[in-house]
Amino acid sequence: MVSTTLNVTMTKSKFGRLPRHRACLVGLGLRKINQTVQIIDTPENRGMINKVAYMLKVEEV
Repeated sequence: MVSTTLNVTMTKSKFGRLPRHRACLVGLGLRKINQTVQIIDTPENRGMINKVAYMLKVEEV
């Protein structure tokens, strides 16, 4: 089974956001603006991405 990966980039600041939204960013491994991480495309990760989609840029690799 080949799992696809996603490049996720944080485009907006986490300050002033809801605690659950901050927790999603921590779960995705994002700490700084313009930081990019590669994550595996799973339903759990997709759920966190959908929760904070207004702060992220997502690209398939």
